[in-house]
Amino acid sequence: MKALKIMLAAVAFAAIACLPAAAQFRIGPRIGTEVNSMRLNSSLFDNDNRAGFTGGVQVEFTVPVINLGFDASVMYVHRVSNSAQKTATSLPADDQNALNSSSLRKRDYIEIPVNFKYKLGLPVVGKIISPYFFTGPSFAFLASKRAINAAYKNKSFDCAWNFGVGVELIQHLQIGASYGVGLGKSVKYIGLDPNANPIEGKNNYWTVTAAWLF
Repeated sequence: MKALKIMLAAVAFAAIACLPAAAQFRIGPRIGTEVNSMRLNSSLFDNDNRAGFTGGVQVEFTVPVINLGFDASVMYVHRVSNSAQKTATSLPADDQNALNSSSLRKRDYIEIPVNFKYKLGLPVVGKIISPYFFTGPSFAFLASKRAINAAYKNKSFDCAWNFGVGVELIQHLQIGASYGVGLGKSVKYIGLDPNANPIEGKNNYWTVTAAWLF
């Protein structure tokens, strides 16, 4: 928790530093799809990716000339991941049954990604097409139920770090793709055996979005 507070403070400080009087502010809708893959600290699950969706509002601040700034969004995210049991010899029988009874995971989040963004100022064609790079933290708050089954539950807060690239077209349409690396465990074992090897996963996911900024 202390590390998270330090991270939030650093993000807020950097965001303020990027807002001189000449900074350009834009806002607009953002929609896309997300392919979720949960990485587990055990070989108990074999994961298949499943596509979800995301939508919300994005704001962007950019400093002219140096083309450096940041964007922030408030997004509704629906994630789906599929897990099939392979072996569960370390878990009680009731917990194994719980795993078998719930193979498809669906979770809803309110997610707030904050990205540092750098745009390549291309000569001549810069007003038509402009590539950009971005990276930053993403804070997700669970909006669906916490219980997965009798043995596992979702945590109410999840945090990840995004790395992405994109392109801006005609100075309004931004199409970006990013990979989010989970920084914390998003699933908690609440089964019958306190000495069992817990299966606690981190969310890693690909996101492709389009935003129209005014």
